[in-house]
Amino acid sequence: MDVFVIPISRDRYELYCETESSDPDEAAMDDAADQAPAGVIGRLRHQLSPRRLRRRFSLLLKAAERRQHGETDGDEPKGWAGRAQDWMLTWIVERIAEQRLLWNLRRQTSAVLAHPEDMTFEQVLRLVRGKLQHDFERHLRWLVVDTLLFIASGVLALVPGPNVLAYYFLFRVVGHWLSMRGALQGLNHVTFTSRPCPPLAELRDLAGLEPATREQRVHDIADRLRLQHLTTFFERVAVQ
Repeated sequence: MDVFVIPISRDRYELYCETESSDPDEAAMDDAADQAPAGVIGRLRHQLSPRRLRRRFSLLLKAAERRQHGETDGDEPKGWAGRAQDWMLTWIVERIAEQRLLWNLRRQTSAVLAHPEDMTFEQVLRLVRGKLQHDFERHLRWLVVDTLLFIASGVLALVPGPNVLAYYFLFRVVGHWLSMRGALQGLNHVTFTSRPCPPLAELRDLAGLEPATREQRVHDIADRLRLQHLTTFFERVAVQ
């Protein structure tokens, strides 16, 4: 697995990776076996079961990735529910890009750190471990908060129609959990090696350029590195 140390400015860095699969932990489950039991308590327990949560999370990822590639379903809900779903899927696409690195670290025991050539491996490793520790603590805090909110939103599952709010918090809860696991794996079990990557240093001074010039420069670097989504990532973390 390649982990790119992206310089956002002279003293700020972000970690980045690209893979085709967002989450390898798909929970295959037949819809016929996913029948809610009778009663309010039974239905709430059913909605919050780990097996169902994993399946719903997998379906959300697939829907968001289809939206990212311009694919839509002909039977998507219209009106406010459709607009809310569009917003949620767009938001999920952005979060996938941000958390892809940690999600993929969960299954790794080794990784290559591609970094600007003017940084030593010791500097890079210290930077990476500091960011992983920070990410673990941040995702742990938000996991607690979003779990409570997700449980509260589960009451709406009893109301007919799409529960967009519950899906939103579902993604946050499972996403934070996967990110925590990835950060811990990176801190405790992943062996990192070094690969100096000269084009990365060229990104340091681009954040302050005019938008059109910046986009073109980042796009050129992304092409040289064969990183399809680097331009979008850089624009989000460096500018917004």
